[in-house]
Amino acid sequence: MIVTIGYVLAGIIAAAIIFLGARFLLAPRVASVGYGVLADVDQPATHAYLSVKGIRDIASGLLVVVVMIAGTTHLLGWIILTATIIPLGDAAIVLRSGGAKSIAYGVHGATAAVMLVTTALILFS
Repeated sequence: MIVTIGYVLAGIIAAAIIFLGARFLLAPRVASVGYGVLADVDQPATHAYLSVKGIRDIASGLLVVVVMIAGTTHLLGWIILTATIIPLGDAAIVLRSGGAKSIAYGVHGATAAVMLVTTALILFS
């Protein structure tokens, strides 16, 4: 039962990161505001970097989906734990860039916390 909760949380995390990646491709201005650092999307180079972030987010989410489909529970736990570096890094980037602390801690920090709980549910249940 507890591992099932971990799997559900992992699925929600995967879906959310795929959605966020798609948003960086389709609505980069909105996505950058939600990330916590407003980007000048009218600059081609900035738009390119936001597109890279979108593709990488989608790939990260799909990686979690593939591992879930394969049913490799232990590996899923380790991947979620390792991927926790991403929201922690995002929080640090937002803070270093003068972005909103509420987004750094409330979005990125909370995401990292949920990922750690998910890892614990999967690996230690």
